[in-house]
Amino acid sequence: MPSFDIVSEVDLQEVKNAIDQANREATTRFDFKNTDSTITLADLELTLASATEDRLRALYQVLEEKLVKRDVSLKSLDAGKIEEAAKGTSRQKIKLKAGLSQDVAKTINRFIKDLALKGISSQTQGEQIRVTGKKRDDLQEVITACKGHDFGVPLQFNNFRE
Repeated sequence: MPSFDIVSEVDLQEVKNAIDQANREATTRFDFKNTDSTITLADLELTLASATEDRLRALYQVLEEKLVKRDVSLKSLDAGKIEEAAKGTSRQKIKLKAGLSQDVAKTINRFIKDLALKGISSQTQGEQIRVTGKKRDDLQEVITACKGHDFGVPLQFNNFRE
């Protein structure tokens, strides 16, 4: 029976490359001179630091541009509040969302069931959803419907099997 998996993954290597590019741009751009603007990555959490809040927002915008160019979905970013740091500087923490949470998985399963396609079933397996069906065309219809709906997380469809 044909099946495929719905997952939400982030390519960490592309994120690291985007961070490197953004840091490089922050060191060379005139408006970032003497602001000590940096982006660091540790365990799926980015930390942006800069001298002022407006430079921090500009740094975040540069990061977004670099991520988009590297095909990393901005839906995978969960930005926290801008905080005051030592000596009047500003800091912001951004979490990377990877994997499907139980709530999102339930929402996707409900969405697939509401499509009312005959012979289609879906079940949560850890941080992914396995969708099975009798016909390949029905599975492709599920993929198209899921791509057209916004679940708040980036979705990938892989492991398509006959």
